[in-house]
Amino acid sequence: METLGEPGSAVKVVASRNGVIYEMRAGVPLPPMVTLTEVSKIYIRGSDRICGLDHVTLDIGSGSFCAFVGPSGCGKSTLLGLVAGLLKPRSGTLRFGEQVLCDVSQRVFVPPWQRHFGMVFQDGQLFPHLSVRSNLLYGHAHLTAAERRFDLAAVAQLMEITSLLDRRPALLSGGERQRVALGRALLYSPRLLLLDEPLSSLDDRLKQQILPYLKRVKEETRIPMLYVTHSRSEVDYLADRVLTMEAGVLVTA
Repeated sequence: METLGEPGSAVKVVASRNGVIYEMRAGVPLPPMVTLTEVSKIYIRGSDRICGLDHVTLDIGSGSFCAFVGPSGCGKSTLLGLVAGLLKPRSGTLRFGEQVLCDVSQRVFVPPWQRHFGMVFQDGQLFPHLSVRSNLLYGHAHLTAAERRFDLAAVAQLMEITSLLDRRPALLSGGERQRVALGRALLYSPRLLLLDEPLSSLDDRLKQQILPYLKRVKEETRIPMLYVTHSRSEVDYLADRVLTMEAGVLVTA
């Protein structure tokens, strides 16, 4: 299924590939998806003040797979946490498209559950007492029919986990758990997908197994993604744009 507008118009393109529905725009440049303006984050630990992010200003384009690389403690995960709403900045503004997610000076803060972003962590964070099927449907079940862009069968097929639906997480390999975690994030039909070192807990063999699935998600769903990693080989394989961070600032943008 594909719906196109008049040549040169800015109408939506709605397409279906392998049962997954996504939206994009044809023939026109898209506005920035995520905008940070002078965003800072300070951590207070006892008498110490640690700079997590230092007046970062950044535009990330719509529809892109943007990766953040750098050493431990450079601010990558802090930036992702601020976008997700898991952290509050000390100063600055953060927007998603035209929506203001946080403006410290105006005391505006949209909580994470109202941002409708999906997040995948290092360890997957699956619910151990639930089956794979129930884990996958956890966020999906709280969506209205109009909000659901993906269905269980299509996502299970995309992640190749159909045969695992009745298992518990304890019976899965590390790679299978991360595929389930990614599938759960997709079934939440997020506006933005945030991945915080999702492969760091896996050995090289399992990383090589998961990378093609991440690429399929990128190419077949068109959900914009922000990806944090230490691994340059991962971003070379996946990312459209790579930003390097050091000591809470962007070295390249």
